[in-house]
Amino acid sequence: MGYKKLLAYQKGFHLAMDIFEVSKSFPKEETYALTDQIRRSSRSVCANIGEAYRKRRYEKHFISKLTDADSENSETQVWLEFAESCQYISADDKRDLIEGSLEIGRLLQYMINNPGKFGV
Repeated sequence: MGYKKLLAYQKGFHLAMDIFEVSKSFPKEETYALTDQIRRSSRSVCANIGEAYRKRRYEKHFISKLTDADSENSETQVWLEFAESCQYISADDKRDLIEGSLEIGRLLQYMINNPGKFGV
């Protein structure tokens, strides 16, 4: 099984693409600030899951990269809070995106707590 088949990766990818779409409407002055940050952090979740999967032979490396993914996921939630506060996204959009992020966080925690189930 490759990392693309991991549910956390699939949901993370979907969330990153949803964030990409919603962030297209952010103002131009946010291009190198909020827009860049929220896209980068949401995409980093998947990148870290991919790296973790390749390092799964070494339990500490696997867990470390998954922890990085979880940190990026939390960062994404912070940027979503800013996006709503700046009125770039609606409260409903933020709620839906945060719910997706929380689900990804639960999946990552499961992987961190059960590395043996992922080929470690």
